[in-house]
Formats: sequence, structure tokens, C-alpha cells
Amino acid sequence: MAGRLLLLFIALPLAETWLLIEVGSRIGALPTILAVITTAVIGSQLIRRQGMETLREIQRRQQRGEIPAGPMLEGVALLIAGALLITPGFISDTLGFLLLVPRLRTRLARALLSRVFVMRGAAGFDAGADRSSETIEGKFRRED
Repeated sequence: MAGRLLLLFIALPLAETWLLIEVGSRIGALPTILAVITTAVIGSQLIRRQGMETLREIQRRQQRGEIPAGPMLEGVALLIAGALLITPGFISDTLGFLLLVPRLRTRLARALLSRVFVMRGAAGFDAGADRSSETIEGKFRRED
């Protein structure tokens, strides 16, 4: 875990800086800056559209009584994509745009869900239980 954090917080910014310098030296500083700004603007528009569609899918599944775990993970992937796209750099932009590909994002969400399991009855949580047949005893008093 520490190695991954080192890679994330030290190696990635260094690689981003190196790549920005290389691209800037080949095409110039202004076109490089415009490219970074353009990817952020285009990415933010795509994220907004796909985020709204993901939100509608979550609502549809909730209305059907389903757990919207997949769409919720896709929403998290969109948040990560947004953070990557507003971060200056071509590597982060590439990763952000990859998360905007719906099929890739869906596969990623399914892969994450396949690694998670729910223990029936653990901590009082039972995702697949039909609670309509259970009786809950208790006292009730309305206070106005």
C-alpha cells in the first residue's frame, strides 16, 4: 500500500511535469496550456452529461426496489474522472477520459462488485432478505 501511495503522490506528478515540459518544448508553451485547458473543459461537459444519466439510473433502480450498487460505483468513477481531468497534465487527462468510456467504467464497477460480498445476517444487514414477512414487536406512542 505504501508503494502505491508513493507512486501516486510522487511519481505521477513527476511524470506529469516531465511530459508537460516535453510537449511544451515540441509544440510551444501556449498550445500546451490551451490543450490542458481544452481537455478540462471538454471533460467537465462529458462528466456532467454522464453523471446526470448515472443519477437517473440510480433513481430507476431504487424505484424498482433494487440496490443501485453498480451505478453508484460508476458515479464514484465519474468523480475520480472529474478530479483527474481538472488536474493539469496529459497522463491524468488520459486516465480521466478512460473513465468516461461507459463500457470500461461499467466493467470496472462490475469487477469491484465481484470482489465484494455480503454476509447474510452480519451486523443486522441482509441485502437479499425479504422483510415483508418479519414481525417487529414494540410499543408505539405518538407525541405531537
